[in-house]
Amino acid sequence: MISAFDLFTVGIGPSSSHTVGPMRAARLFARALADTALLERVSFVRIDLYGSLGATGPGHGTDKAVLLGLTGEEPATVDTETADERVGRYRAEGQVPLLGRHMADYDLALHRRTLPGHPNGMSFTACDPTGCALLSRTSYSVGGGFLLGERSACPDSRAVPHPFTSGEELLARAGDRRISDLVLANENTWRPEKDVRAGLLAIWDVMRDCVRRGCTTEGILPGGLNVARRAPGLRRALEASAAGDDPLRAMDRVALHALAVNEENAAGGRVVTAPTNGAAGIIPAVLCHYQDCVPEADDEGVVRFLLTAAAIGGLIKENASISGAEVGSQGEVGSAAAMAAAGLAEAMGGTAGQAENAAEIALEHHLGLTCDPVGGLVQIPCIERNAVAAVKAITAARMAVSGNGQHVVPLDTAIRTMRETGADMNSKYKETARGGPAVHVIQC
Repeated sequence: MISAFDLFTVGIGPSSSHTVGPMRAARLFARALADTALLERVSFVRIDLYGSLGATGPGHGTDKAVLLGLTGEEPATVDTETADERVGRYRAEGQVPLLGRHMADYDLALHRRTLPGHPNGMSFTACDPTGCALLSRTSYSVGGGFLLGERSACPDSRAVPHPFTSGEELLARAGDRRISDLVLANENTWRPEKDVRAGLLAIWDVMRDCVRRGCTTEGILPGGLNVARRAPGLRRALEASAAGDDPLRAMDRVALHALAVNEENAAGGRVVTAPTNGAAGIIPAVLCHYQDCVPEADDEGVVRFLLTAAAIGGLIKENASISGAEVGSQGEVGSAAAMAAAGLAEAMGGTAGQAENAAEIALEHHLGLTCDPVGGLVQIPCIERNAVAAVKAITAARMAVSGNGQHVVPLDTAIRTMRETGADMNSKYKETARGGPAVHVIQC
């Protein structure tokens, strides 16, 4: 089973698959050098980024991420305020301090060709002063900060009380219970219930902090497209307008919160993968809507929201993909919308069937969505997509809760269709910045 703490992790922008995963892979490589007593013998490190990582490297911050990872930094704790200055120094000197204690020269190469394991492939090779390779390792970042083949956040392989591998099985096991009841019982296999609740509320605190920063930080996003942050201006406009005079005011607030998170993400700030960085604004925006607009909203509802969302995200990750490089933006934005819709439906008092229906509606209406970042940056059209998807997730939840849970297309079918659509999709529309708006927008 995939834990909720696999899908919701604290990281650094702008991309979970292109920034968080590579940083973790680089750190693991540096740790392997230390663990095998090779670190002090390293004179030179070669870094090769392939496929989608190579195509968008600087735009998605992959080069920056691997250098920080080699120094021993982790996505959840790296100082986002000083990261750019440090990386600038490493680039100027052509050297990086491995695990912060041993200086080595480095070279980083970008390749458009794809390695056989996954579109997001990378390799690291450490050499001694004679050029002899001491250690080589190839890693694949498969979405959400995950690395291919790594263990989940579950500390052991004990069987959970309610295993499920499909939406149909999830509903069968739930019966009259809520989805969150099953997921909580599964999480309790590995950690006490109080720790599960505290951990999820801590994740929510990071999300809210990200919303607050995004709503108040002015300026131009890095990368060269000169995209201005819009969230602060929208916040001021909403605060200045009279409450209740606009029936769409609540929708504007949803857009505000989604924009705030994804502008922070684009700037390389601290965000929660949910389930990826490129789609990190959807779940926080919908959770803010829950707290602002649902009268009975409380922390218990937030916990149930996130547990239910995790169940849906786990099904999508295992049966399709949450990687934009693998299936396009439907795997990121579509997955996040489905997770948010199911979570909101449950938090609003919906049944397991209604939550599953909400997820299906949200996912179905993102099928075929391409990943086409202009300039390889997680800005255009990524930021606006989060705002639009958050509104669609709320609509899906409200439609589902107003019904009886019965619907023609099950969630499993939508997930299978997403996987097949991604397999059929031309690779230039999968996070390579070689199709769609990426080739039609003039970059100044």
